[in-house]
Amino acid sequence: KDNTKNINSPAPFSEIIELNVGGQVYVTRHRTLVSVPDSLLWSMFSKKTPRELARDSKGRFFLDRDGFLFRYILDYLRDLNLVLPDYFPEKSRLQREAEFFQLRELSKRLSPRVSKENSISEDLSHISSDWDEAPGPGGALLPPSTSPSPSQENKKSCGYITVGYRGSYTIGRDIQTDAKFRRVARITVCGKTSLAKEVFGETLNESRDPDRPPERYTSRYYLKYNFLEQAFDKLTEFGFRMVACSSTGTCAYSSNEPSEDKVWTSYTEYVFCRD
Repeated sequence: KDNTKNINSPAPFSEIIELNVGGQVYVTRHRTLVSVPDSLLWSMFSKKTPRELARDSKGRFFLDRDGFLFRYILDYLRDLNLVLPDYFPEKSRLQREAEFFQLRELSKRLSPRVSKENSISEDLSHISSDWDEAPGPGGALLPPSTSPSPSQENKKSCGYITVGYRGSYTIGRDIQTDAKFRRVARITVCGKTSLAKEVFGETLNESRDPDRPPERYTSRYYLKYNFLEQAFDKLTEFGFRMVACSSTGTCAYSSNEPSEDKVWTSYTEYVFCRD
């Protein structure tokens, strides 16, 4: 009788749940979070009370995990099906998140598959809960093809990427010893989403434009490092060449004394192309 009473008692959580995952805010239903029995979220939101869970300053439940990748965890919880964007570079990190949240089936589907020749094959574009239920010729069950389609080849073979940065230079007598001689605030990446992810992979920060489809263009990505040469090395590695460059700048003295160091502030863009 006591067990029946507990089952029929009202849930301690509201129907709509607000989450703060690594600084990213998500709003979802309670039944979505508990849709996979024995998962970490199921344990948190079915076996515990709201008072037992960590919250941020605005009262949202807080999880110290990758806020960008959690959107794919949440997508999976909604219908146990997951579709990843083209050229998804963080599959291994997403698998790690699936393991942390104790989503064993999702982790299994994200893991590299071993073929009959013991070679590892991966499908980075689409991961579906029924991928292995589609019958092939003669009724055999076959995994999805890992060979890129002609359209994918064309997408990877050409395109433009623009790298831009705001920076400052100090020109003066202490130029050799000044640790702030070259300061780069942020390196931005503009172009087609799929190309940017292909070239820069995990070094690309997508937090300002996380929902951009692979075939669309963006000007809101930036890199996780501040050395232009690293960006240039990556672009060269993937077959890009510089075709144009433009820059604007202003000059000011570091103090009111004209004899003191000059500080140049500039914005520069480099356009790279792969034919």
